[in-house]
Amino acid sequence: MAISYTQKEGNVTVLGLETEFDGTLEFTDNLIITGKFNGTIVSDGSLVIEKTGDCKVDSISASSISIAGSVKGNMRASKKLEMFSGSKITGDIETARLRIADNVDFQGQVKMIESIPEVDVFMVSTTEYKKMVSERAETEDVE
Repeated sequence: MAISYTQKEGNVTVLGLETEFDGTLEFTDNLIITGKFNGTIVSDGSLVIEKTGDCKVDSISASSISIAGSVKGNMRASKKLEMFSGSKITGDIETARLRIADNVDFQGQVKMIESIPEVDVFMVSTTEYKKMVSERAETEDVE
């Protein structure tokens, strides 16, 4: 069964079932992996790894990560990380919110992060501070 994926905004890119990608992948919108990926993922967007997805990574960094397939490597999700039933994850994770379903094979350590980093408001620009506050508000709206 596929992950229920609702697109909030932006484009969706799919690495298909027969796709094999090796290297570094950077994106800002939404990516769905149904094939094989080896390397590093850096994103401000959302990443979905479907049941058929198989990822061996140095690291994954994204706003949100949803996993139904297999991931070997460390991950950081600034907003949330979800592990769906039947997924297999080996590696350490760092996230603000975590959801682990029944029947998940997870081996690693978890570090919870705060939604907004502790910052001196006088040391960041107004734009950066407003962005941090709006991201926190979005996270609280989801809960």
